[in-house]
Amino acid sequence: MAATASPTATATPARGRHFFANPGPTNIPDQILRAIDRPTIDFNDAGFLPVYREVFDGLKRVLGTRHHLFMYTGSGHAAWEATLTNLLSPGETILVVESGYFSEEWGKMAAAHGVEVQTVAADWRHGVDVAQVRAALEADRDHRLKAVCVVHNETATGLMIPPAEVRAAIDAAGHPALFLVDTISSLASLEFRMDDWGIDAVVGGSQKGLMNPTGTSFTAVSEKGMAAHRQARLGRYYFDWSVMMTRHPHDSFVGTVPVNAFYGMREAVRLLEEEGMEAVVARHHRLAEGVRRAVAVWSGNNGPQLFCTNPARVSDSVTTILMPEGHDPDALRRTVRSRYNVSLGGGLGVLIGKVFRIGHMGDLNEPMVLGTLAAIEMSLRINGVPHGKGGVEAAMDYFAAT
Repeated sequence: MAATASPTATATPARGRHFFANPGPTNIPDQILRAIDRPTIDFNDAGFLPVYREVFDGLKRVLGTRHHLFMYTGSGHAAWEATLTNLLSPGETILVVESGYFSEEWGKMAAAHGVEVQTVAADWRHGVDVAQVRAALEADRDHRLKAVCVVHNETATGLMIPPAEVRAAIDAAGHPALFLVDTISSLASLEFRMDDWGIDAVVGGSQKGLMNPTGTSFTAVSEKGMAAHRQARLGRYYFDWSVMMTRHPHDSFVGTVPVNAFYGMREAVRLLEEEGMEAVVARHHRLAEGVRRAVAVWSGNNGPQLFCTNPARVSDSVTTILMPEGHDPDALRRTVRSRYNVSLGGGLGVLIGKVFRIGHMGDLNEPMVLGTLAAIEMSLRINGVPHGKGGVEAAMDYFAAT
């Protein structure tokens, strides 16, 4: 008698297009793949330098800034480290606004460099009370706090923090701290305006809303930030902005410039501006809301539910979903991957084994989202996870009506 196949078994190799619904890296459009696919060229070549400048100018438009921009060969963590080491000195103190795994990691990185870290604590499911940020700054009468660090969109928890509200809290407290914002999973997905929101340093990466391979990251810096940089004494060299500014004509990169990545980034900026940044943000909200409508239905019958419980803070680039007690999100992810060739994100840090995540940022449309949701709903059934039925239909109803 033949053995019964397990829910995660697959008899044949996966066919059809792989659905990558992980919250980073993200899908790379064919146009960007074709732009990157070219022979090596000298980064000092006269034919490349205009492309280099186009990318810098384009990223500044996406960021909403006219200030300085420095780029690195490295992931978003590289940009974190570059930003901290270029702005701070040993023994100085920063204020980290808690939002989840990545806010914790940014703080740990600062501590590893000899920076003191003070945290504004927050419920990961609800999000920080910005009034507590103001209170922490008002209590700092000696202005020991040199910077306020915020992760705009927390990829681990599916929760966002409005930078404009934090800026208002800093101003209301009359505090001179620098304002640092991580946009790694928000840029080109959520609304972002660096200069209008008075942000002093912005961290970003290539692999999410910018739809490129992992490996290029950057920091945009205000004039106030550059003034702090000239006084900063943390050790650095490869990431040193002052050293970068001696590398003419690039004014960035200490070492080899990743030439092919620039052709991909130039194409990303073209695609974003072809759609229009307001339309890009609206599309991300629309797709995210469709996912949330599906999860709201699944939450019936004591099923999976949104991890973020604050409707004002839900992320439009990633949805984190809390599994019912006693059911394994990673087993569900394995079924989704092996049976339907769909890749989902897992939990990070203390959320490992408790949540799974759906990424909906970058190169994405309604049929791609619906395919992902259908694979999940089938896998909930296969794995015996209690859930309300009809989540995919709820998403379809929303998409059809809007």
